[in-house]
Order: sequence, then structure tokens, then C-alpha cells
Amino acid sequence: MAEDEPKPSQLSMPLVLDRDLTKQMRLRVESLKQRGQKRQDGEKLLRPAESVYRIDFIQQHRLQFERWDVVLDQPGKVTITGTSQNWTPDLTNLMTRQLLDPAAIFWRKEDSEAMDWNEADALEFGERLSDLAKIRKVMYFLITFSEGLEPTNLKASVVFNQL
Repeated sequence: MAEDEPKPSQLSMPLVLDRDLTKQMRLRVESLKQRGQKRQDGEKLLRPAESVYRIDFIQQHRLQFERWDVVLDQPGKVTITGTSQNWTPDLTNLMTRQLLDPAAIFWRKEDSEAMDWNEADALEFGERLSDLAKIRKVMYFLITFSEGLEPTNLKASVVFNQL
């Protein structure tokens, strides 16, 4: 969670809002509505409270998950779900089977500065990122905002130890 700055042997990789990809996925939803069509069987359509984020792995090997560093500047909840493969919405649609379990859920209660999270699931998910980094340069995430939060309220990164 929001702790001290990463140590010299640690690497902090921010989750960055991918505005273009989020926009493209929203256009897919609008296009289906305008044409009166339904989504493909198993296709994941972006809901209004969801946005696409990415991590660009500046180092791919010799990474060991250390912690999530998530800050919400107001009370609310975010759910971070990884995707199992890279995709480009203009070529392929995101499918529900590409969403990874477990998701990491972080929340901040009213009248509290402290962050809470589903620790076991968030740690398991984080550990998987070390393995996924070995085979990817970029990883995409679906972040769901609830209880009044939106992308401007979130600052998130994943901290790795460099082995």
C-alpha cells in the first residue's frame, strides 16, 4: 500500500490510464447500440465506470512482486482486474475469458485516510505479475471505479524487487 518510497533495489511501475484504448472500447459499445446489435458471445464490453490501464514493463526479468502502492484521494472503491493477453480492440475484442482471477480490490472508507484491500487476492495477483512480466512488455488492466470514484481519484503502481 502507500508506503515509503521504493528502495534502490526496487522498481515502481505505475498503472497508467490508456485513454485511447478506453475510448476505443467505449466506441465499440456505442456502435453496437446504434446498430441494435449484441456483443459477441463471451465479449466483455466496457461499462461506464470502467477504464483501461496499462503497465509498461521497463524491466521484464528478475522481478519479484513486493507490494501494490494504491492511493485514493477520496473514499470509494476500485477493482483492478488483469487481462491475460495483449489485445487491440480494432482487431480483436476483449473476451471475458481473458480476465484474470483474482482481482485486487482497494477501498477507502468515509472519515479515514487508511486504505484497505483484499490482501490475499491482491498479493496472489501481484505475484502473478512477476511471471507475466517475463513474457510481456505491456500488460493491460480493467479498473472498475465505484462509490463515486473516477480515474482522477486514483494513483496506483506495482512495486517489484529487482533480483
